[in-house]
Amino acid sequence: MRWTPGGRSNNLEDRRGQSGGGGMRGGPGGGMRIGLGGMVILLILSLVFKRDLITPLTGGAVPGAEVPSAQAPAALQDPQEEQMVQFVSFVLDTTQATWTRILPQYQPAKLVLFRDAVQSACGAAESASGPFYCPGDYKVYVDLSFFDQLDRQFGAPGDFAQAYVLAHEIGHHVQNLLGTEREMRAAQQRNPSAANRLSVAMELQADCYAGVWGHAAAQAGVLQSGDLEEGLGAAAAVGDDHLQKMSTGRVSPESFTHGSSAERSRWFRRGFDSGDPRQCDTFAAAGR
Repeated sequence: MRWTPGGRSNNLEDRRGQSGGGGMRGGPGGGMRIGLGGMVILLILSLVFKRDLITPLTGGAVPGAEVPSAQAPAALQDPQEEQMVQFVSFVLDTTQATWTRILPQYQPAKLVLFRDAVQSACGAAESASGPFYCPGDYKVYVDLSFFDQLDRQFGAPGDFAQAYVLAHEIGHHVQNLLGTEREMRAAQQRNPSAANRLSVAMELQADCYAGVWGHAAAQAGVLQSGDLEEGLGAAAAVGDDHLQKMSTGRVSPESFTHGSSAERSRWFRRGFDSGDPRQCDTFAAAGR
């Protein structure tokens, strides 16, 4: 991607020097969605501990689960991370500028940087949750160490792959502003048997919305050769079928919560090619 380091976004909230709160108990609640990063981290932990950690967590929170205490606060200014801070600021600002042009009612989200653990309006979370969006406070939460793991441990390198993850989470913010989040959860309560199908539609729409931003970035000359392939590769890498096969050796479509690799890539590409959020009605495609 073509970008020039130029400081921090006004919508960036840096909590890397704060404690996430020792002795926290209970999984994140209040509507927090496990993000793309969370799926990647769960896969890594599954491989390390040789246990399927994906299905239980994506199928529902575990009551009383212990969230490890945050480590000692680190310095707010970390020279080794500053370039990444400025990169996520660039992606945040350009993504939100895109949605401001598209949606008259758009209200900017905040992006919170944290280390180890964090408190949000959706409850307590740790780094293993990966990047996530909390509809309760209109904020995206990111531990920058995730991007290093995305590259080294999961094999999805590149700055556009990282940008895709952030744009996906901003896609959830768009859904929150449009009322899609509330409608989806109400539909899940009315029809619990459709909960997974609705969750998949929600995630695929966020992928499509990420592609809408990618279209705008391409029009602005931000993208370079190979960037689109990075984004498509990252979308495929976090497909439920790919994660389940790597973790357990088998695929269980009935437990999908984010969509298959093919679906994620296809909807990201649809948003990228069209640049039109009206082309992102994944709920209609899923037979809402």
